Amino acid sequence: MHLKILGSAAGGGFPQWNCNFHLSRRARNGVAGVRPRTQSSLAASADGTGWILFNASPDIREQIAASKCLQPSETDPLRSTPIRAVVLTNADVDHIAGLLSLRERQRFTLYATRRVLSVLEENSIFNVLDRGLVDRRELRLDIPTPILDWQQQPTGITVEAFGVPGKIALFLEDEAKAADGFGTQEGDTVGLRITSDAGAPNAFYIPGCARIDADLKSRLDGAACLMFDGTVFTDDEMLTAGVGSKTGQRMGHLHMSGPDGSIASLSDIAIGRRIYVHINNTNPVLDERSPETALVRDSGWDVGFDGMEVRL
Repeated sequence: MHLKILGSAAGGGFPQWNCNFHLSRRARNGVAGVRPRTQSSLAASADGTGWILFNASPDIREQIAASKCLQPSETDPLRSTPIRAVVLTNADVDHIAGLLSLRERQRFTLYATRRVLSVLEENSIFNVLDRGLVDRRELRLDIPTPILDWQQQPTGITVEAFGVPGKIALFLEDEAKAADGFGTQEGDTVGLRITSDAGAPNAFYIPGCARIDADLKSRLDGAACLMFDGTVFTDDEMLTAGVGSKTGQRMGHLHMSGPDGSIASLSDIAIGRRIYVHINNTNPVLDERSPETALVRDSGWDVGFDGMEVRL
């Protein structure tokens, strides 16, 4: 199984268009070790020919342009793509806005939980994806789902979606329900177990997660590869940086560091390769020479970047 990180940044990308924090300035200025990143997305293939996209970021056109494997070959028909399906982990803007760039009357399949599909159905702008061409299919929780193309042919990739602690998409928050997760319901945020029909080791893709509980640890134990939420290094990072008023927890994201962070929480289970994705523009691990990056690496984690590839 071939995995390729298309986008490793959180919403807004890095550098974010209106961010003047020192990390974004350094990325704009081409400082060594501070590489730009597009917004969160992953691609997977069982055979190197047909590909599944996991989340459709607003930067999807740029990501496809940077990935030869996602482009039509010279011998393909005049309108064609090796992208067989798109699988969504939530309804965040940075994960669904790219669907609007896939509107060119191209056949593929779209998988998401009933909760996320309802968000698309209730917003008429997503009708630009012609339902006669793009079949929307429900991704049921805790049931392995073979990903099929529009012709109902197997892609060789199977996905099992499972609920993880998270939060409803920002644009759907109900302030009147602040004490109850702003209206968060089951299916708003999921993690994915990705396997190949050829029997490759399993990979987990969890770009959004607010807490690591016993159930999640049990699922992840023995995984060959984990790509996990690396939005912030510390919970109060955006506040101390002076660029925002929300903590990581308020945004539905667990911090990396500290006794209750993801590094410590997952330190006692067996995972082959650990990679952080969905990294916010304030996170100091975006500087490859920072002490925070050294701590992450010394703890057995990699910091994901656009174009990073993993073969299982």
